[in-house]
Amino acid sequence: MGGCTGTSGRRGESVRLLPRALKTINSFSPLKIRVVCLRLQIQITSFRQTETERKSLKSKNENGTPIRLPSKILAVIADPQCPNEAVFVAESAGSVRRVEVDTGEKGVAYRGPTAPVTSLAFSPTGKILFAGCWDKTIWSWSLSDRQPLLRYRGHTDFVKCLTTLRLRTTDVIVAGGADASIIVWNMKTAEKIHVLKGHTRGVLDLAVDPVTSVHNNLVAGGLQEAVVFSAGSDREIRRWRISLEKAEQLDPDNPLVVHETSVYALRFDNDGDLWTASADGTAKCLSRFHNFQPDSTIQHGDYVRAVALEEIGGYVVTAGRSEDVKVWDRDSGDLIATLDGHYEEVSGLMMLKQRCVSVGIDGTIRLWGLKSEELGNARTQNKMDVKTLEMDDDMTGTQQADKDKVGGLTEEEERELDALMQEDG
Repeated sequence: MGGCTGTSGRRGESVRLLPRALKTINSFSPLKIRVVCLRLQIQITSFRQTETERKSLKSKNENGTPIRLPSKILAVIADPQCPNEAVFVAESAGSVRRVEVDTGEKGVAYRGPTAPVTSLAFSPTGKILFAGCWDKTIWSWSLSDRQPLLRYRGHTDFVKCLTTLRLRTTDVIVAGGADASIIVWNMKTAEKIHVLKGHTRGVLDLAVDPVTSVHNNLVAGGLQEAVVFSAGSDREIRRWRISLEKAEQLDPDNPLVVHETSVYALRFDNDGDLWTASADGTAKCLSRFHNFQPDSTIQHGDYVRAVALEEIGGYVVTAGRSEDVKVWDRDSGDLIATLDGHYEEVSGLMMLKQRCVSVGIDGTIRLWGLKSEELGNARTQNKMDVKTLEMDDDMTGTQQADKDKVGGLTEEEERELDALMQEDG
């Protein structure tokens, strides 16, 4: 969290120095401005080349037995019919695909959208697949024959998250959007039942409270009412009581604010506590006993996009922009293992018993065993693969001086530019 504070401070300092910088630039002659622009262009080009080389090198690793797809993967959910063997993934190419995690077998895609698919859910019966999309709608298909069914319209910006539940005998969809609204639809008719407002920025995730929704209000066929938690780009977590007749926000003047910036993910554990993942670089456990105030904090580092819970071994798994999948001891908060394999941001995690599936912007699905011996083997294998890749990089025959020539300036060219700057000044 301290990193976020520092970044904010540097941004504020930059704003304060901007007038002085503009005044200095305005005093430059056209030649000096061209030189400055040239240097900036060279630095940007050099960074891009270095980053491209890094990703190309890392993409060769086989950690997590990668299953490669042709486009970015934005979300993952377990197959309700084979929850420990297969997952469905949302692709930026606008399709949803079923993948067997052990064999790597890729099923025929569910198609229709022409924009990226951001989120996935299944009907309470497990027979209908739903996908939130950048086109502001929710698509649906029959799981058995992949035939398109209803589309759900109402959001005015990207659909970012969705979940489903049964209220009495009526199945409903609850979806959050980049338009800061939450909409509840009748699943059978696509009729809007409720539109909920409270967040000031996009709604990024939803989670149904398993304690207050199930144990207290279970009626024949479904829930009398459900309590749904929502997380947003405004860093707030809000709570909603939803029934077929009405929907209301619980304590609207006091949302949960436990992170410094956007909250990307919400997950309830078996104890009914709420785990969160945030762009402030942390994952937190919000204790139900303490009115959902933080009970523990995990310092993952960089943006945390996803959090998952392995209840048997007592592990918490986090992942995000850093590309690493990190496994933590839930009780002590100690880092158990860093699983290195993805070479772009990790966009989602899904637990399959004592195994974790991670998906990423790199278009790969990776499977990690979370038993003690598997975590030990993964750590050893990661170290070996890193050393191998470093050796391969050293053996390419490309000298650093040549890289500097391509991506930057030689010492002689630097001297010439410095001379130009001095002469012009």
